[in-house]
Amino acid sequence: MRRLVTTASCAVLILASAGTAAAATDPRQTALDNAVQAGNIGMVAAASDPNGNWRGRAGIGDLATGAKPNTNGQFRIGSVSKTFTATLVLKLAAKGKLGLDDPIAKYLPGLLPYPEPITIRELLQHTSGLPRDLAPQYTWTTLPEFDTERFVHFDEVEAIHDSTVQPLLFPPGTNWSYSNTGFNVLALLVEKLTGRRYEQVLADWITGPLHLRDTFLPRDFPLVPNPAEHGYEQLYPAPQGPTDVTAYNLTRYFGAGDIISSTADLNHFFHALLGGQLLPADLLTQMKTTVPWPGQDGLLSYGLGLMQLSLAGICGPGAPTVWGHGGDVPGYNTWSMSDETGTRQITVSSGIDITASPAADLGRLVAMATEFCTPAAGPGAQAHANQLQDALR
Repeated sequence: MRRLVTTASCAVLILASAGTAAAATDPRQTALDNAVQAGNIGMVAAASDPNGNWRGRAGIGDLATGAKPNTNGQFRIGSVSKTFTATLVLKLAAKGKLGLDDPIAKYLPGLLPYPEPITIRELLQHTSGLPRDLAPQYTWTTLPEFDTERFVHFDEVEAIHDSTVQPLLFPPGTNWSYSNTGFNVLALLVEKLTGRRYEQVLADWITGPLHLRDTFLPRDFPLVPNPAEHGYEQLYPAPQGPTDVTAYNLTRYFGAGDIISSTADLNHFFHALLGGQLLPADLLTQMKTTVPWPGQDGLLSYGLGLMQLSLAGICGPGAPTVWGHGGDVPGYNTWSMSDETGTRQITVSSGIDITASPAADLGRLVAMATEFCTPAAGPGAQAHANQLQDALR
């Protein structure tokens, strides 16, 4: 379900503008404004660093009313959910409830149809060989189909079965491939070993202790609570405008992409996680032990539910490396990244994803990177942005 075209000049404009903002304008705000000019509909961002807290917004948050985005608004965080699920699994390891190198069949016998043993670590690191998503006959294949089927419920086990009718992509542990299915399985593991629903464990172990009041797993609840950031996609050809896709059911991405949160909550979460407040030091070290993400020119690698991203593709040689996760689901695209020690974070969320232009994708990355470095008009920036977004979609 991709894509609109752009030109190289768009990439140069976005990067050059972000690096030459007037002194009176925060460069992060300039980057947000440029990202909207590049095709994002509405954007919110929040940063937290030793200089204090900052919030920004740009574009239109609600096309029906013309209202600006609400910087306190909640939105669907997509695959940033994976870091929450991974943290819960690692907390189970810290409590002695599981071993990361145990086969998943030890705890969920019969769930997966494959004879090959698959370990919990392989599920967390996307080296299991499990299919990425539901088999084609069970998923959205056209943009209008999303509109007509967006309230369909998927039982958690049913979603896994509807994915694993497909063969393994490779023998477990021998290669790497991003898998939402693997995190569906891990979310069920959390429920099996705690005897409680995922959202209850999430509240007791993460969102409650950290006072993350905007963060929850909605299950079948299809709405984003007010103040909601609206999500849009161009589901039908022009002259029809973008369709509001804020409301839908994401049970098919249980534990992999279905959490709702806010910019401030995500910053607080990654500050706590990377600052060592949520996991013992040895498990945080294992979470940050990465393998390369294929096709990303060495700029992106993956730990246990955690991305490591070099910003050299946006800011040039010598740029820092950041940690966190990107996420995209229909209507929403999110980057939530931190420095390695959890002292500097930014979260950027956009109200359009799968039908955004490549220039809009680059604009979001530049808005995120501006917290950590000065974006430069490198010739490969747009290609880098395309690779990153295509990897997550």
